[in-house]
Amino acid sequence: MSQSAVIRRQHILPLVLVLPLLFVFSGVVTGGQDFRWLLQSESGQLILWQIRLPRVLMAFLIGAALAWAGVLIQGVVRNPLADPGLIGVSGGAAVAAALFVVISSWSPLPFWLQPLMAFAGGLLALLVVMRMGLSGASMHAMSFLVLAGIAINVMASALIGLLSYMASDSALRQITFWSLGSLSGANWYWITALAVVLSGALLYWPKRLRQLDALLLGEVEARSLGVSVNAMQWRAVIWVALMVAIAVTASGVIGFVGLISPHIARLLTGAAHQRVLPLAVVIGGCLLVAADTLARTILAPAELPIGIVTTLLGAPVFISLLLREKRRLSW
Repeated sequence: MSQSAVIRRQHILPLVLVLPLLFVFSGVVTGGQDFRWLLQSESGQLILWQIRLPRVLMAFLIGAALAWAGVLIQGVVRNPLADPGLIGVSGGAAVAAALFVVISSWSPLPFWLQPLMAFAGGLLALLVVMRMGLSGASMHAMSFLVLAGIAINVMASALIGLLSYMASDSALRQITFWSLGSLSGANWYWITALAVVLSGALLYWPKRLRQLDALLLGEVEARSLGVSVNAMQWRAVIWVALMVAIAVTASGVIGFVGLISPHIARLLTGAAHQRVLPLAVVIGGCLLVAADTLARTILAPAELPIGIVTTLLGAPVFISLLLREKRRLSW
């Protein structure tokens, strides 16, 4: 282990503690209205506490949830290029959420049913992709996984298009919101829901991260070390679907955060999940805060959908990772 790697790992805790504070503060003070006016006027404080601060906090929590889901799915399938959006989880959750919107426009449904439907849609999509992509020879699992994800995403896009055709004008606007991604609906309710899910993951996963490390060696090796591979895969699948569902229901489809954040964390600290996970979660939250700040300021007073920003930034990174993996496999 090189000295530089040791130094980087020693700085993980300060990064995890300091980065969120810096990015959240920067997101709060940046905007169309002067921050001093927000603090000094009554209407400004209303904007600060009911609009800007909830939006920045929700951006961080959604980015953290997507990054956590990315770490889990990459660990389970043993592939650094896996992403909840690329393999269809976000698409499945978005279809279910859009279906809720359309049905609600015909007959009102309880609001709490929407995240449950999104969870079911994301879980179903993930199970189908894993069934299609991980069955067969392990050498080709990566190719099959990506192709299965593409197929699910194409089907999800078609179903969302069909639902958009059937939707009323108000429902169509909400479906567009999910398709492009937006944090304009941020509120303290969603912040609480996201915090609860992430707190549950924080209580559940730390003691099980070494099992994910064992999975990196392969299923046979993991079983020889006493890991129940099937149980671990099911647990990871359920948590990935849950995190993606709550994120998609709150903000729509936001791509590439779950791919980029774990990759950056591994570059900084190695492959061990005990170090990768906390750093990736913080990086994911900070990336989405930065993307949202860019989305609401670059064309101010207009607002660019955050899903467009993350895709424009993330697609080139994904292409570079894909080329790097291709060169690695060609040796």
